[in-house]
Amino acid sequence: MAGNRDKHSGKHPDKHAGNHPGKGATPATRLLDEAKVPYTVRHYEHDDGAPSYGLEAAEKLELPPEAVYKTLMVDLGGRLGVAMVPVAQNLDLKKFAALMGARKAVMADRHEAERRTGYVVGGISPLGQKRPSPAGIDNRVELLDTVYVSGGRRGLQIGLSPFDLIRLTSALTAPIAATPA
Repeated sequence: MAGNRDKHSGKHPDKHAGNHPGKGATPATRLLDEAKVPYTVRHYEHDDGAPSYGLEAAEKLELPPEAVYKTLMVDLGGRLGVAMVPVAQNLDLKKFAALMGARKAVMADRHEAERRTGYVVGGISPLGQKRPSPAGIDNRVELLDTVYVSGGRRGLQIGLSPFDLIRLTSALTAPIAATPA
């Protein structure tokens, strides 16, 4: 599909092209390049009216929703954590708090999440954050060959091995996703 990068060469045709606004390197892709981790880049035209950033990405890129993971910033009683769950599911805050060794968890303030990560909501990547936070990911990710996460801006997804994502984010794995009611 258009916008894919060559897994083996590590190069993407519009990676450094100044004529493609919004399609250049991000802290997430730079981190992957520095770590020499193979990945793919997928672009889509983001619709500001979309009710769900993650479901929009899955739909527009024709990816199964269980393979696209959203990045959620969570307040763990004064410290932030990164939670990653499939886009069609919700985060179980109690399970995430337990995984992170916190008494409780609530969704982080969007402005604090943006300040902490250096990304905008809807484009927060678990990779290359300005100030990394402890991370947890739903353990079903281990059943996938490729997981897709935000590449650091709206309309940009990165596909990589779940095990590379776990390693690079130092994520703990556990069943932290809940099916929406």
